[in-house]
Amino acid sequence: MVVQLNGPNLATDQRIAAHLGARGYSVQLVDQDYRPELARDANLIVISSTVSSKDVLPGWRTLPVPLVTWENDLLDDLAMCGKRHDVDFGETDKERYLWLVNAPHPIAAGLPAGVVNVYGKQAAMSWGKPGLGASVIASVYGQPDKAAIFAYEAGATMDYEALAPARRVMFFMSNDSFANLSQSGQQLFDAAIDWAIKR
Repeated sequence: MVVQLNGPNLATDQRIAAHLGARGYSVQLVDQDYRPELARDANLIVISSTVSSKDVLPGWRTLPVPLVTWENDLLDDLAMCGKRHDVDFGETDKERYLWLVNAPHPIAAGLPAGVVNVYGKQAAMSWGKPGLGASVIASVYGQPDKAAIFAYEAGATMDYEALAPARRVMFFMSNDSFANLSQSGQQLFDAAIDWAIKR
């Protein structure tokens, strides 16, 4: 799990790591300047939004390892969406609901299509506009052009004809919102992780 080890939100990342550990995953926290090639033998890469995107080394985009992120500023570097901030990717303020549009997808966690309350209280929400090969699971409520959860199967076309080297998932969280997830939000998070790693 790629984080900012000296950052102000380390406790949130540690909480996420503990949650994943409780679900049976073995989690290693590494700093944002970790070399991607060293993670080639990992089963899953998780990149937290607590990283400073400018300090994240290139190479994650082509690494043939499943990857989940909620850092919208990395979506362009990962070729998961276009390159224009606030046009192709960004963050909204004071959100609480998602519009679940792809209920049959495993990442939807069995929740019904429609409005889903994912936060206990209003908070920031990351989004992107993915490429044609993506499966969009949910969008920001009232803003259908802003995908809040989307995924690429290995080999799917992402942005600018880049192909996903392994499964890729974008999740809607911001730096410190994990503890603010509702039960439904938690279900979606777990489902995103499980789908990425084919659990």
